[in-house]
Amino acid sequence: MTDDRKTGREKLKAASRKALDYWHSFWLLLREQFNKNIYTRIIFTNAALFTVGLITLMFVSSFIVKQTTYELAEEALLDKAKRVNYAFSELTDQLWGTTYTEHANGQAQERQDFIKFLADIYDTRITVFDREGNISDTSARQEVGPGSKVEDSLLKALNKEEITIVRKMNRETGQLYMSALVPLGNDRGSIQNWILLETGSINLDFMLNRLYLVQVIGGAFVLVALIIISIYLATNISRPISRLATSIGDIGNESSTLKVEERSLDEINTLTQQLCKLEQKVNKIQSESRKMEEDRSRLFAEISHELRTPLTAVQGFIEAIRDGMVDDQAVFDRYLDTIYQQTVHITRLVDDILALSRLESGVIAVNKLPLDLSALTKGVATSMEEAARSKNNLIRLNNKTKSAVILGDADRMEQVIRNLLKNSIHATENGIISVGVRAKEDRVILTVEDNGAGIPSEDLPHIWDRFFRIRKQQAEQGREKGTGLGLVIVKKLVQLQDGKIEVSSQPGCGTTFSISFPPYKQH
Repeated sequence: MTDDRKTGREKLKAASRKALDYWHSFWLLLREQFNKNIYTRIIFTNAALFTVGLITLMFVSSFIVKQTTYELAEEALLDKAKRVNYAFSELTDQLWGTTYTEHANGQAQERQDFIKFLADIYDTRITVFDREGNISDTSARQEVGPGSKVEDSLLKALNKEEITIVRKMNRETGQLYMSALVPLGNDRGSIQNWILLETGSINLDFMLNRLYLVQVIGGAFVLVALIIISIYLATNISRPISRLATSIGDIGNESSTLKVEERSLDEINTLTQQLCKLEQKVNKIQSESRKMEEDRSRLFAEISHELRTPLTAVQGFIEAIRDGMVDDQAVFDRYLDTIYQQTVHITRLVDDILALSRLESGVIAVNKLPLDLSALTKGVATSMEEAARSKNNLIRLNNKTKSAVILGDADRMEQVIRNLLKNSIHATENGIISVGVRAKEDRVILTVEDNGAGIPSEDLPHIWDRFFRIRKQQAEQGREKGTGLGLVIVKKLVQLQDGKIEVSSQPGCGTTFSISFPPYKQH
């Protein structure tokens, strides 16, 4: 017997563990499906909320139905008690002065008939008892014998002033029944007997079962409709988000089709608009990156090309000298002079490349302070007169204002003026170079003008390109070879100081550079 019990307990434990494992697996699967996506979350949430709401509604409705039924039953019993009491009060009090054991004359039968008549009319059980609880008369004599008494709980609830309703639960059936305790007679001070009215058990099970059935069936239909609506709403929400997720993966590609849909929700449209802006920024960054990469590749190619020519010349002359192929001193000196010039050119080229790189990367900062452009122009023009005389040129200062104050960097501005004057000197022989400053209401204009060879119209748009040089003119006039970066550096420096540079030129008539700056207005 002990072994059987032990085996049963082990089987019960094994079954419990297995049930717990199944429940744990089911719970994990349910949680995984719930957290899978918005689609399942909306459906699960709505279904769960509806189920909880339906169960809550069933409990609340059951409670309300019970309380309402009990209150109505109390009101009905109270009304019956008042009517019964009125009927009893119409008879003389002498009919109710003896106990149940003293029924020996015609009054007892008269009282019994009267009570049974009232019990049949009002569908209740009527009992008359005294203050000690002894039953004198009842409508159900077969259920009450001599010496019967009412329950002590009813005696405790007696009230001489008014009718008392007592609720009691049947322990066997679990159903509620009600009793009414009515003082017998009109003289409250001398009341010796009470009337007990008892109703049958109030059976709400059938009504509540019907109510539950209706609620479950109706709830099932509502739940199906709710799931269909949830699927529709979840689809309308998740579908555009899925399309957005797919489109986001294509951001940056030429096949990207991210756009705002007219029928989407406002939140989806807002998100799409923000993603469209992000796509535009990404495309812009990619375009700039590609352009920078192309510019970098082209710059490397240009630098390689620009350095290869002088280095090749230097290498050739050095090899000729090293191999002893140059015996003539004049040729040897010419070779050394050429090597020196090419070395100077390489040094100047490297310096300009470094300066341009610093400008484009933002390493070189411009400290903008008030400066007098007229005085600065005069000082730079004076310092360049010796270089101009070496080519029989004359620098003419043509300032039309004594003071023209702007916000700029004096060192960078001097570099701009010096580069422009140097270009004019290189492009002019036996000519005049005019430099001057004039002031207008909203601009201060610096002009550098020469009457040199000028720039052909087809070359004019390219003078701001890196390493661009007018090679034909240089070959014809034998001018010193430039790096092709001077004007690029000039333009960058002018832009960093909030200026704007323009150029006009005619071949054989000269070139004019005009730089305009906003004036400095002292407050």
